[in-house]
Amino acid sequence: MYQPKLNNYAAAILLSLVLVGATASATFSGQPVIWETSGRAELLKGDARGVSISDTGRLMLAPNLIEVFNTEQAFVWSSEVDSRGNVFLGTGHDGKIFRVSPEGRGALFYDAAELDVTALAAARDGSLYAGTSPDGKVYRITADGRAEVFFDPADKYIWALAVLTDGSLAVATGDNGKLYRVRAAGAKPESSLLISTNQTHVMSLAVNAQGDLIAGTDPGGLVLRISPEGKAFALFDAPLREIHSLATAADGSIYALGLSDAASGRQTSAAAAAAVPDASSPSTSVTITAIDETGAPIQPPGQAARSRSDVSNARSAVFRILADGGSDIVWSSTSITAFAIAPALEPGSVLIGTAEKGRVYSVTNDGRDTLLLQSSEGQISSFLVRNGQVYAASSNQGKLFRFGKDLVAEGSYESPVRDAKLTASWGRVWWRGNGNVELQTRTGNGERPDATWSDWSPAYRDPEGNQIASPRARFVQWRATLRSAGTSVQTWLEDASLAYLPRNVAPEILSISSLPIGVGLQQMVQLQIDPNVESAGLDPSLFGAAVQVPPRRLFQRGARSFQWQAEDRNGDTLEYAIYYRGLNDATFRLLKDKLRDNFYTIDGATLADGRYIIKITVSDAPDNPLGQALTGERLSEPVDIDNTPPVLRAVSASPGGSVGRSVFEVDDATGKIRRADVSVDGAPWFPLFPEDGLADSRRERYSVDLTALGPGEHMVSLRAFDASGNVGTLSVNVRR
Repeated sequence: MYQPKLNNYAAAILLSLVLVGATASATFSGQPVIWETSGRAELLKGDARGVSISDTGRLMLAPNLIEVFNTEQAFVWSSEVDSRGNVFLGTGHDGKIFRVSPEGRGALFYDAAELDVTALAAARDGSLYAGTSPDGKVYRITADGRAEVFFDPADKYIWALAVLTDGSLAVATGDNGKLYRVRAAGAKPESSLLISTNQTHVMSLAVNAQGDLIAGTDPGGLVLRISPEGKAFALFDAPLREIHSLATAADGSIYALGLSDAASGRQTSAAAAAAVPDASSPSTSVTITAIDETGAPIQPPGQAARSRSDVSNARSAVFRILADGGSDIVWSSTSITAFAIAPALEPGSVLIGTAEKGRVYSVTNDGRDTLLLQSSEGQISSFLVRNGQVYAASSNQGKLFRFGKDLVAEGSYESPVRDAKLTASWGRVWWRGNGNVELQTRTGNGERPDATWSDWSPAYRDPEGNQIASPRARFVQWRATLRSAGTSVQTWLEDASLAYLPRNVAPEILSISSLPIGVGLQQMVQLQIDPNVESAGLDPSLFGAAVQVPPRRLFQRGARSFQWQAEDRNGDTLEYAIYYRGLNDATFRLLKDKLRDNFYTIDGATLADGRYIIKITVSDAPDNPLGQALTGERLSEPVDIDNTPPVLRAVSASPGGSVGRSVFEVDDATGKIRRADVSVDGAPWFPLFPEDGLADSRRERYSVDLTALGPGEHMVSLRAFDASGNVGTLSVNVRR
């Protein structure tokens, strides 16, 4: 038995390119944002009640889904219909079986001692076989509700039952992967081992039109055809671990539903069974989707859409095994867990029941899938098809539904919630459609619609455009109502679009960093955007991200370079201005404006020595109407400008007439001495430490030992550097 799983979109991850402080955005605050809900993937994020969603993203009226019976149990694990049209539902975790008459009247039929009724099969004589788990048995229950143990194997689980052409019962078990045949012979049934597979579980059974027994296994994902003598032939080896369900089609093909490790969660004990999550604690499936700032999915250039034949990361998939032995993948999904399949009422299609909002998909053999309908429960767990009607059993809550080819008279669709990122003014909403269609909107400032949101607006009926009446807010949602317009007119809707303008927010300088003195910045050659793109009113991001190449660093004596990071929540194009003032001055003076780069290099020689404050201002004027631009600014920490080199002077020589040591003093007017080097007689420079051992002040004293020099005249040269990289030199001649 499998634990029901409900998939939530727990997260959508925003993918952005942040390159040297610049951001690429699909919209600007001065322009409206158009939210187009035209893609099928986007539509499936909403809720459809009485509405189908085609493979091309068209909303249509859905088949009329009727709730037939509520078991008031958490789960329906199995279902069966007898020759009289009675539907039986096996439930968990109270082990109850319910019988629902063709008129829709349901009642408790049998209460088993085990936790779950995992398999049902209708016998030819009108009785019902029921398999229970764990430590289960097979019961034979007569039409009046009297039950007896029909088969009691040593196996822990009874996963599936099937009545063979000779009237015997096939019993699929786990966790030893055995398949039994049980015959009603006199007072005591006769059982025999039909086959012992090399699998852990035989999960599903079906009988085809030729009377062959078809079995699906776990964990090998095998579809086996088993002869009456117990000879197994592998029809198909699925790339997924488990064949959860089987269904035979009228053309002789077999549909097989495969589940991956991620989609399964087997009950291994009564305790595990009790731990099955309910609707209040669903398991989470995280889908990571790269989106731009408008919420639209980003697909990297050249990346092909996933093929349904690619099941490498699939949670579930439906395979079709042809009568000639060939096979095909009809449907697969990396995010949706399917639990039930059945041939559709339309030939050449299969129905798929999922744990995604209790949805039912109709998929053609060539892979075109339609969201046929969405139930009110969390999971569709089994199907029955009889007399042009489909019975669908659900879990969380355990109910029985019925639908056919007739459509509802009215259905509605609620879109996913749109996050405008900022409080927005709403424009118009429009769509393409036919028949009786109307839209409504509601808005709010909470992420999920609740009592704090506005009420639904009055109906919009003009598909060419309607002014949105909902109040300004950050979030918006629309609802479409489709009504039948008669048998000759099909009602449908597609390409719903909504315009809005986010509130303009002032840009902000996040940080300013100064580079070491002497490091200059030079702009690299950038890939230019075709000017015809913007002049045509198109978004440049449609032609690929404009990569900003960081500036090149180079040596520039006395240079002070600054880089900064800026943010604009509207994604506007930004321009900057850079100012300076002395530390004790009150007035800022402009250095450069109309900058698009986020860096600037000051030639230190153009400013007097001293300490300065740098101010960067940012404006979103390039993308906003005149008079509506907003600005921001930030001040740097104090920085030093020092263009004056240190001053060196010789102080004295050693007394006694012979020069054994030369002494120098070094002074710097603005900064501190950083280091000094000495050269004697033109030899290479080597470092010289001050007399106090540490260069850390504006005045330092240095001594040069000359005792190792030979007799005669020598030249001693000293050079000293300050913290700004300025250098002063002095040479003296001494005699030994």
